[in-house]
Amino acid sequence: MSKNIHPLADCQSEHIGAGTKIWQFTVVLADARIGDNCNINAHCFVENEVVIGNNVTVKCGNYIWDGITIEDDAFIGPNVTFTNDRYPKSKNTAFKLEKTVICKGASIGGGAVLLPGIRIGIGAVVGAGSVVTKDVADHAVVIGNPAKPKKG
Repeated sequence: MSKNIHPLADCQSEHIGAGTKIWQFTVVLADARIGDNCNINAHCFVENEVVIGNNVTVKCGNYIWDGITIEDDAFIGPNVTFTNDRYPKSKNTAFKLEKTVICKGASIGGGAVLLPGIRIGIGAVVGAGSVVTKDVADHAVVIGNPAKPKKG
């Protein structure tokens, strides 16, 4: 099975796995690594220092910045906001990249915001629109602003 890159995508990376689909108006920079059988929907951006595992779905409107790792079987809903700098400012010479890991099988609901330097645990679920400010435990379900474990 070969990869399927839409002719209106700008895919500069040679590190795209078999069976992966990259849709129109998506940019993938040269050093990004995307595994097998992924589905990277339209209007996405994948920066250089990004690793995406196998069988990952990234819905429309996601910008995946340097320092983000998305492990196998994860789901990223539409318009999730990833961050990698806790104190961003223009021309920041003191930029400190904070890495974020979305662990195997985790699901991030649409419109969620993830602060930098966090880990979303194995099989965890982040509710749509939640603002995640700290690590999420394996298999936890978190919702709200700030995101907290769902009760009941």
